[in-house]
Amino acid sequence: MRPFLLAICFLALWSQLAYAADWKLVWSDEFEYEGLPDGKKWGYEEGFIRNNELQYYTRARRENVRVANGVLVIEGRRERYRNPRYKPGSRSWKEKNRNASYTSGSINTLGKASWRYGKVEVRAKLPRGKGVWPAIWMMGINRSKIHWPRCGEIDIMEYVGKDPHKIHANNHFADPRRKDKAVHKSSGKGTIKIEEPWKDFHVYAIEWDEREIRFFVDGKRYAKLNVDVAGEGPDNPFRKPHYLLLNLALGGSWGGKMDDGVLPQKYVIDYVRVYESRAR
Repeated sequence: MRPFLLAICFLALWSQLAYAADWKLVWSDEFEYEGLPDGKKWGYEEGFIRNNELQYYTRARRENVRVANGVLVIEGRRERYRNPRYKPGSRSWKEKNRNASYTSGSINTLGKASWRYGKVEVRAKLPRGKGVWPAIWMMGINRSKIHWPRCGEIDIMEYVGKDPHKIHANNHFADPRRKDKAVHKSSGKGTIKIEEPWKDFHVYAIEWDEREIRFFVDGKRYAKLNVDVAGEGPDNPFRKPHYLLLNLALGGSWGGKMDDGVLPQKYVIDYVRVYESRAR
């Protein structure tokens, strides 16, 4: 090998090693077990939750959430499922139907693990078809007290099957200029083109510090949030701890019309890893 090529290879290797040394693994789930997700790490959302979505999120039901063969599977299904919150005559979309027509799963680390800053990395293969809406995202642990959007939301990865070759990043928060702190704003939006993300695994990640949140797919940065847009100082929601969510929604306000012919669909996660910066 010519000397200059050898030097280039050495510099590239040194850069990769230096980058890896910047992060310390502090939490992970490699899914090297069988059954339901580890209860010490994951809890569940249950019911009709948000966005007028079609699915009923079930709790600890292997048809919808399971670990097998080294991966986590979240499965969206077309099936009849009893709605415990049914109220005859109700106009609420969460209560008006005796039965749900779709089921899926949503797991999270609320009350079990949370992080302020660091690197979050998820290797996943996405479902396919119109109406699917998988996500990797975070919300402030104070959500139940101050509510959304004041708690902040970091969308590490969102995908809608009706737009099949785009991955989306976004951040949601309350307008810091408004006294009521309830007016929703978003910033740091970005999209990246990934051909057929249902065929192969890709690594979806953020790097987050007190100044910025940077979004990556397979190591390529495609979006960035300037944290100060959500307010200067420590009351900024992106300077407070967040918990992690993994879910597969069906239909809803962004998912759109559901193509029942594609169901069931599987959202497959190989691992979840959270790192802390060694510079802290």
